[in-house]
Amino acid sequence: MIVDELVGNGVRHAVLCPGSRNAPLSFALHQAEQKGLLTLHVRIDERSAGFLALGLAKTGTPAVVTCTSGTAVANLHPAVIEAQLTGVPLIALTADRPVDLYRTGASQTINQYDVLGLPTLHLPEAADEPTTRSLICRAIATPGPTHVNVPFRPPLTPDDSSWPSSDRTPWTATDRTFTVETRPSDLPPRTLVLLGDDHPDRLRGASELGWPVIAEPTAPGGLRHGSLLLNAGLPAHLQPDAVLVVGRVTLSRGQQALLRQTKIVHAVGDQAKWPDVQFTASRASTWLPEPAELDGEWAQAWQSTVKNVSVAVDELLDAEPWPTGLHVARDLTQAMPSGSLLFVGSSNPIRDVDHVGERRPDITVHANRGAAGIDGSVSTAVGLAVTHQGPSYALMGDLTFLHDINGLLADHRPDLTIVVLNDDGGGIFSLLEQGAPEYGGSFERIFGTPHGTDLAALCAGYRIPHSTMDGQEEFRSALARPEGLRVVEVQAKRHGLRTLHQSLKSTVSTIFAR
Repeated sequence: MIVDELVGNGVRHAVLCPGSRNAPLSFALHQAEQKGLLTLHVRIDERSAGFLALGLAKTGTPAVVTCTSGTAVANLHPAVIEAQLTGVPLIALTADRPVDLYRTGASQTINQYDVLGLPTLHLPEAADEPTTRSLICRAIATPGPTHVNVPFRPPLTPDDSSWPSSDRTPWTATDRTFTVETRPSDLPPRTLVLLGDDHPDRLRGASELGWPVIAEPTAPGGLRHGSLLLNAGLPAHLQPDAVLVVGRVTLSRGQQALLRQTKIVHAVGDQAKWPDVQFTASRASTWLPEPAELDGEWAQAWQSTVKNVSVAVDELLDAEPWPTGLHVARDLTQAMPSGSLLFVGSSNPIRDVDHVGERRPDITVHANRGAAGIDGSVSTAVGLAVTHQGPSYALMGDLTFLHDINGLLADHRPDLTIVVLNDDGGGIFSLLEQGAPEYGGSFERIFGTPHGTDLAALCAGYRIPHSTMDGQEEFRSALARPEGLRVVEVQAKRHGLRTLHQSLKSTVSTIFAR
């Protein structure tokens, strides 16, 4: 009944980790797959399984991950955290020991109530059909992730293979429609829009209001190199009188500096969850403010400046030896076929795409920007690619790739090209305070962390095709429509990274001074 009700509520993908206590759920999910009701993905690693389900659910259709009791459940926590911060409908369906075994020393038994940081929907033992189906419908209707905990007593194998009679409609029908409302506002004509991670419909509506838009890579539209302009410090003629913030903006220190120095900051988000990292919001709403008036001359100045910066940045990169992370981000976003999906890992890759990536309306960009961790990136990308109708790509650093190497253990291998920018360690730290020359004596040991791993050998062990790109044209050619799951490695150096980024900032500042 549990699996049948999930199917009736639109669940089409489930991720299963093998175990004993969740054997009843495993048999039921396998039977559902045999009946053509859903696609079952089997993983041996619960952490990777959670992020695979996260990727499957990122487009808004609920996906399930199920596992056995004990520490297996705790390994789902990172993916649940990400889903909670980004509103992804991930359903953690965990098996449990009966509650009377808690605190008795029974094997694989922990207190699983609220262990994932969510209020647990606990399905009582031997629950009747109305209780079972109603609780599953409640889990589906809950915004963001949910945790459904199901205790089982032996026997754990089926003695009846009949499927419940169901018309595949929900026991309790719920409306999960997201609506965007706009209202007239008194925001000044010179208002700048910052877009971060949020619901796609609200982001799309904000990008079409008419004000200049600086969007993080996962948001639609936006001016190319917008974050570079903010990091360089805006000149007086580009300064806004107000900033409209939609979604969580977390990538750029320039964004945060702008918010601190702007008197009017209007934040848009869900009730009591408006974005306001700097505590600078002077107004907050769940609706989008419509401009009463636009300053066309000011907006044109923004467009002209971005055009000049774009030419200068491309000239700077063309003069630099290939490859760097910036080169790879620019080349990848330019060369992907129309209709592609791109997942971008945290740390430098997402910032490289933000700084120099092409802004294209014909591709979709995803990233795990809730907690902005590097964990689970391979699995999230695989989950996204499974549900995408078209070519898929992922861009991530070597540490991010290694952190979720088990994500390559995929029983369903979509058309996904994983581009790994391998600079043998933590390149992002080169750009932060600890990367300054005065800390050079300790940097490599505790921040750079070179590992010397042979990625080709690892991929061979997982039976995943691997290739190393040595030139720009070879790299671009390798991005033709992907077939199957494969890894494209680009090896780069970290030692000149700090200087290159300083040159980028200086280039923009020079244009401002003209």
